[in-house]
Amino acid sequence: MAKKNTFKTFISDIPKNLFAGFVVSLIALPLGLGLALASGAPPISGIIAAVVGGIVVALLGGSNVTITGPGNGLVVVILAAITTLGAGDMQQGFLYTLAAIVISGVIMIILGFLRMGSLGDFFPSSAIQGMLAAIGIGIFAKQFHVMLGNIDAKGSIIELLIQIPNGIIDFIKTDNSSMFYAGIVGIGSLFIMIFYSKIRNRYFQLIPAPMWIVVISVGIYYYFDIFSTSQYPIDKSLLIDLPDDIISNFAFPDFSKVLQFDFINAVIAITLIASIESLLSIKAVDKLDPLKRRSNVNKDIRALGLATVISGFLGGLNVVTVIARSSVNVNNNGSNRSANFFHASFLVAFILLFAPELRKIPLPALAAILVYTGYKLASPENIKKVFNIGKEQLIIFLITLFTTISTSLITGIIVGIVVTFIIHVIINKDALLFIKNILKPNVLMFKEDDTYYVSVKNFSTFLNYTKLKSKLNQIPENEEVIVDFSLCDFVDHSVMENMSDYTETFKRKGGHMEIIGLDDSKSGSEHPFALRKILPKQIIPRRGVLTKRQISLQTISKNMHWKYDAFPSEEINKIPEFGYFKTRQINRVSNILSNDNCSIFDIQFSEGEMIAKQVIKATMLYIELEIDIPEFTLDKEGIFEYIYHFAGYQDISIDEHPDFTKRFYLSGKEETKIKEFFTDSLILFFESNTYYHIEATKNGLLIFGNERLASVKEIKALADFGIRLYKIIS
Repeated sequence: MAKKNTFKTFISDIPKNLFAGFVVSLIALPLGLGLALASGAPPISGIIAAVVGGIVVALLGGSNVTITGPGNGLVVVILAAITTLGAGDMQQGFLYTLAAIVISGVIMIILGFLRMGSLGDFFPSSAIQGMLAAIGIGIFAKQFHVMLGNIDAKGSIIELLIQIPNGIIDFIKTDNSSMFYAGIVGIGSLFIMIFYSKIRNRYFQLIPAPMWIVVISVGIYYYFDIFSTSQYPIDKSLLIDLPDDIISNFAFPDFSKVLQFDFINAVIAITLIASIESLLSIKAVDKLDPLKRRSNVNKDIRALGLATVISGFLGGLNVVTVIARSSVNVNNNGSNRSANFFHASFLVAFILLFAPELRKIPLPALAAILVYTGYKLASPENIKKVFNIGKEQLIIFLITLFTTISTSLITGIIVGIVVTFIIHVIINKDALLFIKNILKPNVLMFKEDDTYYVSVKNFSTFLNYTKLKSKLNQIPENEEVIVDFSLCDFVDHSVMENMSDYTETFKRKGGHMEIIGLDDSKSGSEHPFALRKILPKQIIPRRGVLTKRQISLQTISKNMHWKYDAFPSEEINKIPEFGYFKTRQINRVSNILSNDNCSIFDIQFSEGEMIAKQVIKATMLYIELEIDIPEFTLDKEGIFEYIYHFAGYQDISIDEHPDFTKRFYLSGKEETKIKEFFTDSLILFFESNTYYHIEATKNGLLIFGNERLASVKEIKALADFGIRLYKIIS
């Protein structure tokens, strides 16, 4: 019966997953082309990886809402492999690299069958961050020159970084009009990537930033071709080169170097980075899943390995789980693996139907997308976050970063692991603590009454974290858990960060995890993830001088006889229950203006994870009701809602009020109760007042306008709206 219901749900969710897959494909198309070009591979190889990955992993994978395709992390590795194995012949080097990709896929399949999905936990968090930052700098260094129209820039990462100032000067002074106009397109594309997230308009954001770049670039070409008397100023050498007959132009791997050291080194590097990037992304996307499911990591690794083998034989890049496209999938209500399949299907359609248009995209436009991606991986904000966790973490981060840039990814991550271990020994002043206890069982778990108790002794770091993880994974996430570190001499940053993830997961699924035994330990900093320290919890800002806006809110609270708390120590517990926050992570609530029933507050939350993460601040109103009401969502009717209709969402019609039905989008599961709740007076109220997005749970309403902080005037209007709405409902 359960399988029948699951299948029925799967079929009913097809329209929304079809829509989510289409939106994801709009990002995957330019990214697939761009990542392939950045890797020194033919542009079509990135699309092949996305198509094969989408189909194979959708059918055989163990995750639910992830999207697969070529990854950012492999750009530097693939480029190095093609350059090294080809010895100057990039075309032949690509064929050798395809062989390395195939063998890498076979290794990933074996790792999956050996249940080695936990290998990612053996890498210290700060070392991984340093490696990712190095990859970001590598992408940035190479693609910055391409973005300015210089596709011939050569050199190591450090040399390319040093050449950037001269590259900018050469671009400004160049007599090559083709290079100049191509660079203008590249710079314009970079501005689109930078400012896209700042424009909180849902119609504009229906098309992802990379696809805006594609549309505008192709549009410029057609403007010169149709309307302008001048010739298109960008030379063909600076446009994407796709084969005329894509299907008959597959490249096939060359295994003749399979026993050489450089080839083996390339296989190890590709497998290492593909595995780490996929494991990190799967873990991050699981946090975003609104249905709170956990991926079968080993099954997913096997599927990714098989997809990589097939992709390599067809001339495609590695297939990995990608965080940015997965985040877009979740935010567009993708609910199962069919979205990954549909995204691949749309890519096939795009390539077959629009190949002539794709050949009109300038290379600098795609390079701008990667320049922005590289910056996000290595942004100063990431370095600041690592420093806030602890100075020792910054040392690990920087050493890993500089070693990776100056040598290779494998050397960099190995050095990062060694440096992390050395720092742990120095902090504890005792190498024997780790040497004597590394192989000993250090985790005891038992159930006491209705609570699971997990005791950890000796030490808990990246070296033995899998022992603790295996115990925690056995506990249902809707249960009560106590993790006791009182017998532990040392707990590192990686473990503290993972404990925070577990705490959040248990909270989301109705359980509760409490960390004890760290009260007497020293901490690297006041950050929740600092080694040897505290229960992860919300960081409350220190009370300080109020801003002008806060002073105004304080005045409003006195005039309205409401309470005001600029830096509340308690959360508004009911907010995470609303559907709006199923795919968004609440970071902080501040400036609470409240009476007995209404609370207006500023809320900071995030969409997506890792490089796809966007932090948003908005002002919202919560009304607590004393009566039970049906759950519903009310919004202004528009183009976006018509798309929802197509995706399988139903708009509830109020027959007696056709104008209301035409102007508002009303949805919910209990249609009869919702119609009974929407009385004539309530409908008249909504028709006569400002439009707000309104969500209802059994005993509360969440109301907000735009996804931004409200002005003082808007807050007054929102308060008045809430007071009058509460009176009508009550």
